[in-house]
Amino acid sequence: MEPNVYILILLVIIILVGSACCSGVEAAFLAVNSIRILELASKQKPKSSANQLLKLRKHLGRTLTVITITNNGFNIIGSLLLGVYGALIIKSSFGLTLFSIAFYVLVVLLGEVLPKALGTRFSLQIAMFSVPILRMLNTLMRPFLLLIEQLFPVITAENEISTDEAEIRQMAKIGSQKGFIEADEAEMILKVFQLNDLKAKDLMIPRVSAPSLDGSSNLDEISKLIISNNSPWWVVLGDKVDKIQGIAKRENLLTSLIKGENKKLLSELCDPVDYIPEMIKVDKLLTRFDKDHKGVKVVVDEFGGFVGIIGSEAVLSVLAGWWKE
Repeated sequence: MEPNVYILILLVIIILVGSACCSGVEAAFLAVNSIRILELASKQKPKSSANQLLKLRKHLGRTLTVITITNNGFNIIGSLLLGVYGALIIKSSFGLTLFSIAFYVLVVLLGEVLPKALGTRFSLQIAMFSVPILRMLNTLMRPFLLLIEQLFPVITAENEISTDEAEIRQMAKIGSQKGFIEADEAEMILKVFQLNDLKAKDLMIPRVSAPSLDGSSNLDEISKLIISNNSPWWVVLGDKVDKIQGIAKRENLLTSLIKGENKKLLSELCDPVDYIPEMIKVDKLLTRFDKDHKGVKVVVDEFGGFVGIIGSEAVLSVLAGWWKE
């Protein structure tokens, strides 16, 4: 075989490998899970591959421009060189046509289809591996990139790594269907978003139905009531409308009865009141329950009037799927 033929084959291999690498990396960057990159980057040093990948992914338009320019360099310039060199070696027009068709098929299959399939399948590994090369190409092409970005500002726009409620809902449904998560786990994820749609007034026990006691009464006077009624807590009322002295826990009242503290006033046995507005969203309310560990809160309207009470179990009932509108 003549040396010219070896050079021709070498040119074909270089073009195919270059095109395949660019296509695979492009597919990997488009398919890689952004949340997974963010998770890896948070666990590694600032100059790690994951953090560098995160920066490239944030400037996805610029990164794809670099890949496209490089890919076109292999495909267009390489094909032109190959065509000229092939015409010098292959004297027959039929042979040149056959060579061109064969080369086209190879580029489509080995330079585009197969690499993109692999890039999609092994997106994280390929994207991480390509980081040093892309950073180098980014530096070499910077003057040209700056010019392109001036002409097409959309390329410079950052891609925030985030997701919205609709996407998470969809991922939960797909994860459940594919068997990655349990059906009840997916349902609970969906219920979490429901917390943002509900307000305290939707879950509270209205004032007229709230278990309440007169703060001026002593423990002996209401002993039969708290023994027969299983309510875990009571609103202790004052002598004026909307005057609340505190919240009395049933277990504390029963403990005081056992200790013989029958003459103590309920106002002395209650805990301080934690007020919340009726329009507070339930997801924020859950956070407040988690912070102060108080099991019940008093709900007030915009004028500060007592309108109801709400316990942490009401919020948990939404997550468990027990609450019905």
